[in-house]
Amino acid sequence: MTATSRVLVVDDSAFMRKILCDLIALDPQFVVIGTANNGREAIEAVRVNQPDVITMDLEMPEMNGLEALERIMRIHPTPIIMLSSISDDGTRETIRALQNGAFDFIRKPSGPNSPDIQMVGEQLLEKLRIAVLTKRHSSLYQQVSAPAPRKPAVPKQKESFTFDTAAMPKSSRRSDTANSSKETYDQAAMNETAASSSKQVEPSKPATTQGLNKSAAKKEKLQPAPEQTVQSDSDVPAKNTSKPAPNRNFRHLVAIGTSTGGPRALHEVITALPADFPAPVLVVQHMPPKFTHSLAQRLDSFSALHVTEAVQGERVFAGVVYIAPGGFHMELAKDRDGYCIKLSDEAPRGGHRPSVDTMFESCAAFTELRRHSVIMTGMGSDGMKGMRVMNDSGAESAIAEAEESCVVYGMPRSAIEAGVAKSVVNLRQIATAITQAVRK
Repeated sequence: MTATSRVLVVDDSAFMRKILCDLIALDPQFVVIGTANNGREAIEAVRVNQPDVITMDLEMPEMNGLEALERIMRIHPTPIIMLSSISDDGTRETIRALQNGAFDFIRKPSGPNSPDIQMVGEQLLEKLRIAVLTKRHSSLYQQVSAPAPRKPAVPKQKESFTFDTAAMPKSSRRSDTANSSKETYDQAAMNETAASSSKQVEPSKPATTQGLNKSAAKKEKLQPAPEQTVQSDSDVPAKNTSKPAPNRNFRHLVAIGTSTGGPRALHEVITALPADFPAPVLVVQHMPPKFTHSLAQRLDSFSALHVTEAVQGERVFAGVVYIAPGGFHMELAKDRDGYCIKLSDEAPRGGHRPSVDTMFESCAAFTELRRHSVIMTGMGSDGMKGMRVMNDSGAESAIAEAEESCVVYGMPRSAIEAGVAKSVVNLRQIATAITQAVRK
């Protein structure tokens, strides 16, 4: 018999608390042991009730979800699933929460009678199940201790991109313990995205059009970043130096794949790479459309390297990190002018689009480059097959994140157990391992 898991629901709206409680009650594995109106009440509820998992709204009075998240992770580390609104601010704050220790996020339901409520409920219950399993087996939640010192946050700045409300979050199959339901659940999420897109005034554009429309902005982005003014000790970039000009000449290529826990892991790795890093870095993070844009912007604010959401057909340079946009596969390609990015909206692979396997396999073709693959925290086995293909083509490095630093030890474990990972490295040492490999 499955033990009952205790859930704390935190939201300033009584209406939304009722919706969430009703959705959670659909699964007898869970019981809501309390609700809270704001972050302060949430902290007290955690002290008293010690829930197994928490759902947390981002925007609340008195104390918002971000501050409550950070305090809870210090006093009683608990998997926290953030409720994200579909807005520019919502995506940015969600990325901050994930980098500061949130387990995962779901899109906030719009109401009890909205057409997406069933899918949001399924996503919520699936992520709750994975979070509870992770808490039972992960050392990250086994002891009460202060988290590792985090880099200061970035000051909020206005961003000029347009948010496409048709881009609804897809489910992320993020625990190797739930493979039996993974593909069915992901397909349902994709069906929801397609259905909701047909109801929007301006549907998502294909990859080729997206690339053309953003090309001018990307050219500007690849110029050295200006120094930023420090506004506060708690909300400023860790690095304020101008970035080096991208370099078209390189002999090495790094490819990284990750899923649940990835935003925090990527922050740890990407921000630790030096400004003179002599290779491009391709990244697949399982994440819905638009959230990858905010992820790239936030990482770019902290990193000595340029970090950008990849665009169809753009040139690939050393010293630039390219993050696959949510909803598109990303591949490395080559034409007469050199290496470039190829995006496609082909069918999801293993329930994922973007797919780590797809990216890795595209890199395998370029044997003239010294290639390095990295698989970090995440559910399932995406990346394992692609890492094998890269190894077979002569790739030099194949790094899997060590179990003790993973939020979800699924993707790295698949690579290790399949024998395709050449080295197993703790998260804090991955950037050093990559840097040493590309400087050989």
